[in-house]
Amino acid sequence: MISWKTEELLIKEALAKLLLVKDSDIRISMIEQSFAAADRGIHAGGAFSAAAPLICLYYGGFINFDVEAPTRVGQDLFVLSKGHSLAAMASIYADLGYFDSSVLQGSRGIKSRLNGHPGPILPGVHISTGPLGQGLSVAVGFAIAGSRSPNFKSFCMVGDGELQEGQIWEAVQSAASFRLGNLCMLVDANNGQLDDTNNLILKGADLSKRLRAFGWRAIDADATKYEPLIEALQAFACGGGNSAPTAIICHSEKGYGGFSKKINGHKITMDEALKTQELKLQQSLREKRVAEFMDFWDMLNCNGMDAACKALEPLFKLNRLHPSSEMKAQPLAGALAKPAEPRIKALVYDEKKMPKLEVGKFYSVTETTASVVEVLAHDERLVSVDSDLSTTSGLAVGVSRVDENRALNAGIAEANMMGMAEGFAALGCNVWTSTFCPFFDWQAMRRIAIGQQERLEVISEEGGWLAKGHGLDIAFIAAAANLDGQTNGATHMGNDDNLFFDNIGGLKIIDICCPQQLVSVMEWIAQGGKGLVYLRVMRGMAKALYGCGYKFEFGKASALRPLDQAAAVIISSGRGVHEALAAADALHEEGMEIGVLDMPSMDEGSILELFDRGMPLLFAEQNNGFIYSRFIKALFKGREDISTNRIRAVNTLGADGRSKYIHSATYEELVKYYGLDCGSLKEQVKDLISSKAGYNRAVTSALS
Repeated sequence: MISWKTEELLIKEALAKLLLVKDSDIRISMIEQSFAAADRGIHAGGAFSAAAPLICLYYGGFINFDVEAPTRVGQDLFVLSKGHSLAAMASIYADLGYFDSSVLQGSRGIKSRLNGHPGPILPGVHISTGPLGQGLSVAVGFAIAGSRSPNFKSFCMVGDGELQEGQIWEAVQSAASFRLGNLCMLVDANNGQLDDTNNLILKGADLSKRLRAFGWRAIDADATKYEPLIEALQAFACGGGNSAPTAIICHSEKGYGGFSKKINGHKITMDEALKTQELKLQQSLREKRVAEFMDFWDMLNCNGMDAACKALEPLFKLNRLHPSSEMKAQPLAGALAKPAEPRIKALVYDEKKMPKLEVGKFYSVTETTASVVEVLAHDERLVSVDSDLSTTSGLAVGVSRVDENRALNAGIAEANMMGMAEGFAALGCNVWTSTFCPFFDWQAMRRIAIGQQERLEVISEEGGWLAKGHGLDIAFIAAAANLDGQTNGATHMGNDDNLFFDNIGGLKIIDICCPQQLVSVMEWIAQGGKGLVYLRVMRGMAKALYGCGYKFEFGKASALRPLDQAAAVIISSGRGVHEALAAADALHEEGMEIGVLDMPSMDEGSILELFDRGMPLLFAEQNNGFIYSRFIKALFKGREDISTNRIRAVNTLGADGRSKYIHSATYEELVKYYGLDCGSLKEQVKDLISSKAGYNRAVTSALS
């Protein structure tokens, strides 16, 4: 009866029948998870269609993972880009032992670790996802790292609707360009996009043909059965020297595997009646699947297929099932994942080789960056990822002088660059990226920051699965900050980016005013553990304002002209500091001493102290007033009877105080137009001091 079948076919058939039993267990878990949720709901449609490919991946032995040590480098990595399918992933991870099954209770509630989308707050989950189209970029970063030593594979699940997002195709192109044969994208092709499965469904051309045209190996698989999924994953696993990334298009339908039509909704509410009905049918199906597997298993044994039976033993252990009349899953003794070992994040480099700059001399900002990175890149944990502007930033130039394999370029694809960088950062690397200020993608930045927050929350917990040093270290070099975009046009001007990104939680914003300050900031980042740093840099040549003894401290301003005896203080950052110094020097020639406060990172305390001393303050910024905006918030927090007569701000906002965009002009034209050149600042200071003197005389007269 089975003589014509090879041992390989028998093992595959037995595995498919075994996975069907596990399939029932996971779907039962998802139903119970939904009913126990704070809102009694899950995104069932996408979770149910995603279940079979995920079950096949994890229980079929196609992904190498370490439940006890989820952060151990060398194991395969998985990214759930279509975050709405978390219910399937969570049930699988609880069953495998990444966390206790109690985590599945009360999901979406304020005290739950199980949110509506996955994130590092959940043990074993490396990346926060949910905004569609972003996960594949991270998987590309993982795959590039895994193509080196130690080698490992990178898996990512996306949805067919998610493929309408542009960033997916940025990642698809780069994966083929980098020849990532170790990358497998599982496409949950359930033909149900959006929350209304009957409307607004955009039909695309044949997905397999499209992916092959991009240089991918594409495999179509019927995801309503396990044999085709097994064959597709085997084809990827046996790819050998194939350097093309693999896409497995898992054809299914939304809600597949559920009995009631209510299960195929985008998000459902699981009431008592639906739960009881669905569990009864799922349990009945499980019993039939167990009986079918046992009949096949008995047939193998009766026909002396000992080798096939022995080959299945590791898969029984993986599935926590044992051939018996009921095949109940063997219980876990709580969560198996252990706290990660701390990571030492400080880069090791020769400080003596750092560039030595002299005060007053002009240096190329790009070459300064390259020179610093060249020294830092001797530590293999440093990786740079540029998008287009590799020669502008100096990152790729510097890293390539040491190891060009760690100087990556994502092409004209900034969002993809950010995702790739996150992948390397999650593996413990110190990652540097660069593009023009306005080109960083806020959606990607926000999602990365959410993942960082979740990591830090877990690290701060006693016994958390992540330990010190497992945060993300990414420096986002924002080139041509403030007015340095000059003649490039309004779209390239970096005058509003810092205010915009200041609303991204946990992002450290730093504005560089000179090459020596840049050197010190880069050394500060190299210490590790600095998190997400948005580093705004000038373009072209700049004069060194600080000497080699300067040490950057985040949140600490520096006085470049004395403040104690000053008649007023100009507060600025970036190239605006140079104009402030020139204005102070001009006023000094007229016998007036003016302080200059350089504020590369926000230091509310120093400004409030000057304000409380009654010092006239001029905020002169070549952007929309980032420092001034932050100061006003701090000023009105806890103070009463505030007088603003001795505060003045000059920046690139319109006359009505609203944001506006800057058109092409030379730097000299721009600073003159906005009243930010040294001559205009000089007159502003004199007028401010005069206004303050008049105000003081009026107050004195009234009091007398």
